[in-house]
Amino acid sequence: MAITSANQLELLQTAEAVAREKMIDPELVIEAMEDSLARAAKSRYGAEMDIRVKIDRRTGNATFTRIRTVVEDDAVENYQAELTVEQARPYLADPKVGDEIVDEVPPVELGRIAAQSAKQVILQRVREAERDRQYEEFKDRAGTIINGIVKREEYGNIIVDVGRGEAILRRNEKIGRESYRPNDRIRAYVKDVRRETRGPQIFLSRTDPQFMAELFKMEVPEIYDGIIEIKAVARDPGSRAKIAVISHDNSIDPVGACVGMRGSRVQAVVGELQGEKIDIIPWNEDHATFLVNALQPAEVAKVVFDEEAGKIEVVVPDEQLSLAIGRRGQNVRLASQLTGLDIDILTEEEESKRRQAEFNARTALFMDALDLDEFFAQLLVAEGFTNLEEVAYIEQDELLSIDGVDEGTAQELQARARDVLEARNKAALDNARALGAEDSLIEFEGLTPQMVEALAKDGIKTLEDFATCADWELAGGWTTVNGQRVKDDGLLEPFDISLEEAQTMVMTARILLGWVDPAELETAEEETEAGDAAEAVEMGEDNTEAGA
Repeated sequence: MAITSANQLELLQTAEAVAREKMIDPELVIEAMEDSLARAAKSRYGAEMDIRVKIDRRTGNATFTRIRTVVEDDAVENYQAELTVEQARPYLADPKVGDEIVDEVPPVELGRIAAQSAKQVILQRVREAERDRQYEEFKDRAGTIINGIVKREEYGNIIVDVGRGEAILRRNEKIGRESYRPNDRIRAYVKDVRRETRGPQIFLSRTDPQFMAELFKMEVPEIYDGIIEIKAVARDPGSRAKIAVISHDNSIDPVGACVGMRGSRVQAVVGELQGEKIDIIPWNEDHATFLVNALQPAEVAKVVFDEEAGKIEVVVPDEQLSLAIGRRGQNVRLASQLTGLDIDILTEEEESKRRQAEFNARTALFMDALDLDEFFAQLLVAEGFTNLEEVAYIEQDELLSIDGVDEGTAQELQARARDVLEARNKAALDNARALGAEDSLIEFEGLTPQMVEALAKDGIKTLEDFATCADWELAGGWTTVNGQRVKDDGLLEPFDISLEEAQTMVMTARILLGWVDPAELETAEEETEAGDAAEAVEMGEDNTEAGA
């Protein structure tokens, strides 16, 4: 075809029609037409030429121009699109580098191949614009619930029509064995929206814990208004779930509000989740109280919390064990997910046996090390003494407060304990030196002879070796692998070294070796503190705005 007055208006009409059909900006379609006509003109006049096309937005008139740019004398690479200052003088009065010479060229005739190529360029640009529009529309809907209509099923994955695009509900994101047929209505959670080469990909989920949270937000006005807050959610999709809620208004019961009149609100959520049983639990800042609530309907006799390890032990009556664990461990697993803690469940009988074993072990320690009879050793354990260090270095008044212990007995106990500890320290030092431990490590403040021995056994024999250690290698820690918390044993963990203490010791070693400048360290700490303070102020301002 030729770009003549006969089809100038048709260009604008076509652009308007395509833009309206694809719901994109007509300007993008016209720009795609200009690009396609420019490519066709280059195939006619030469690919080296800089041919540009401008379509008048009112009349549809297409103007073809050739652009030549003025460059330095030694910078000319394309003689069809560039020229020197001297070569530009016939065209410009005072040419300078960077000036452009614009010449209008005759419109081109588009043959069959050129027309087909132009059509492909336009379609490609339109598709890209349509994908960008879809991504911009759906990217802000991630984390919300969307309604759609099932289009088809592909290898167990459900393709869902969500209006101006398609979304995918993967097989592992469906609840249980639920199945769908074409044209079924479906409600799902927008888990992720990604921009990919084939277009925006919208991933849906019906098993995500936040799907249930969003359903409650739709059914419970107090959650939507922010009066009640969902603090945590744990799900075994299609079977059972636990949701922790808290009310910011003392006059409103968070559990009752979520249940609704005669269970109307929670039943609406249960119906959407294919009959999934939901436990609504009041959230509490106190970990122990929250855990007791989370293990409902089981009764808890005692809770022992290890904050450093993020682990908690729960003691339940013997007859409550199966209820606390739940079918296939479901109840304790959901409670663990809800609280973010590793939970060990013991019966009262098991806990009693363990406590008795610990009592016997400590009694045997004092009997053997201090040469005491069983009664006196048991008396020390009953008073709370757990190791020889406590006996050796505790204030003597503490020992005198024990019935039957006079000043002479107290002095003798402490003397024996110190003698045993000194002998152990000497043996540990001798062994560490035999293993190759150097004085730089042995004399480092904070390390006991037993610690040095343990480090030497692991090949850490110098202060330089110690300074290269990570804090978790010394104090131990926890790593999450495949959703499960795994314990990392530390070299000095048996000596009750905390992570903070390990960090301080390693940093001190690096300073002594000259690896770290204390002044730079103080500056970094001050900057961190300043950043934390600024963040706290910013959060406070955000909270004030939210309250307003």
